[in-house]
Amino acid sequence: MTGIHQLLFSNFSTGAVVDGVVVIQTFTGNSTWTCPTGVTSVDYLVVAGGGSGGTTGGGGGAGGFRTGTGLSVTAGTDYSITVGGGGTNPEANSLGTNGDDSIFSTITSTGGGAGHCNTNPAPGQDGGSGGGAGTTGGVVFSGGSGNTPSTTPSQGNNGGSNSGTAPAYGGGGGGGAGTNPAAVGGNGSSTNGGNGGSGQTSSLIGVATTYSGGGGGTAYNQTGNGGSGGAGGGGDGKGGGIAGDAGTANTGGGAGAGGFSGGHKKGGNGGSGIVILKYTVPTSSPLIFKGTTKWVCPTGVSSVDYLVVAGGGGGGNTGTSNYGRSGGGGAGGFRTGTGLSVTSGTEYTITVGAGGIGDGPTNGVGVAGEISSAFSIESAGGGAGGNSSLDIGSKRNGGSGGGAPRNQTGGSGNTPSVSPSQGNDGGDAFGPSNPGPGDNASGGGGAGAVGQDAQPSSGGAGGNGTASSITGASVTYAGGGGGGTDTSHPGGSGGTGGGGAGGNNSSPYQGVNGTANTGGGGGGQGDNIAPGRGGHGGSGIVVITMNA
Repeated sequence: MTGIHQLLFSNFSTGAVVDGVVVIQTFTGNSTWTCPTGVTSVDYLVVAGGGSGGTTGGGGGAGGFRTGTGLSVTAGTDYSITVGGGGTNPEANSLGTNGDDSIFSTITSTGGGAGHCNTNPAPGQDGGSGGGAGTTGGVVFSGGSGNTPSTTPSQGNNGGSNSGTAPAYGGGGGGGAGTNPAAVGGNGSSTNGGNGGSGQTSSLIGVATTYSGGGGGTAYNQTGNGGSGGAGGGGDGKGGGIAGDAGTANTGGGAGAGGFSGGHKKGGNGGSGIVILKYTVPTSSPLIFKGTTKWVCPTGVSSVDYLVVAGGGGGGNTGTSNYGRSGGGGAGGFRTGTGLSVTSGTEYTITVGAGGIGDGPTNGVGVAGEISSAFSIESAGGGAGGNSSLDIGSKRNGGSGGGAPRNQTGGSGNTPSVSPSQGNDGGDAFGPSNPGPGDNASGGGGAGAVGQDAQPSSGGAGGNGTASSITGASVTYAGGGGGGTDTSHPGGSGGTGGGGAGGNNSSPYQGVNGTANTGGGGGGQGDNIAPGRGGHGGSGIVVITMNA
């Protein structure tokens, strides 16, 4: 993924109720949730990333598991959602890492503790659930502590201890999040690695699903006798010359430990976490998507009104050359409409494009924005802003075209062509308005207007965007980025709708970023300072309202 970090979530489903629709949103990566109008509380599940398995050691502890109902939220507020990654064990003969925390609002689930290793035997690591103890001859260590830090109800359990007795020198299993005795990580024995603790089941998505199982411990050189991973995504531990199994993605499962045969084998990586929200929303309330999702059309809904805005293009930059005056990024494609037919019970993928970066390639051209799509509607990413010396003109084409560097033409908008048009061309940087070689670049196109040509006394302004009232308020999206200049002239202003301004040769040198979730293009870099940076394009957005 390039550009502004793309936000990811999936399995968005709804079912009809008397006073609205019940929405279930499942986030499998970091994102932002905008609380819809009419929503005052949510039910939730927050599962952290599982811990890594130990190198010839203990199983990884499961990610913390927390669930509840009626958590207060405020309509119109953006809530950051963090989905923890699994812990990693990058190489043999090393201690792996704990899983990462998952967070929604005031709820934090702690990453699972890593299983310890043989080369530096010690207790398992503490975490949401504790990691298993590493294997070693003659010395017994305890598993890591679960429910660390302490929550009520408990978010997890302790890991198991190692055996210390030949021939298996069994490592402890990682703790799981379950509520029965089997949820504590199993102790290793002289013949087997300890089993991972069992996880806990949730029916929040309408189907009973188990999460947060612990990873199995090693059986050292006893092939086939590693501990089993706990139900809920825990990875199996291994013996002999076999690496441990990974925890299952988006379950928070702890990873299995690796075995030994002529060398230590590394443990697996922990499974990533997950966040799920369930709430009731009035049918008339808009649903705002700031990351990729799957949406199941609810019963009784036959059509949607929509806004689909792609990511804006990055402004041009100097790269490794000493040539400034770079073009502004084009705005992301803007498409809107009403009464688009949908089918109840059908799952639709909704993709929200990231903005293109303004400082990536060495040739000085920005990066185009990424596509946004919903149903049959696809909006193209904004074209990249060009550089004055090293440029690839085709990269400036897009939803709206990127601005041109000196002596060149702007990128084409509405590429590919759709009706109504999704955007406009970027401005030009030669001709009567900018005679001679020129020191100013043009603006990127916007959804409502072409980018301004480079001016004798400034960079060209980004084209203005277009307003939409689908959210209940008039908001302008998809403005183009302003062109840069390497003189004391001002850089071009960004177009209304999130376009970033261009830089010049004093301050700011760099182009200004497009505004997130508007599809605005980034401003072009100004002065010829290498390496430099154009503004990053703003990420896109998708908004729908449902019609019976």
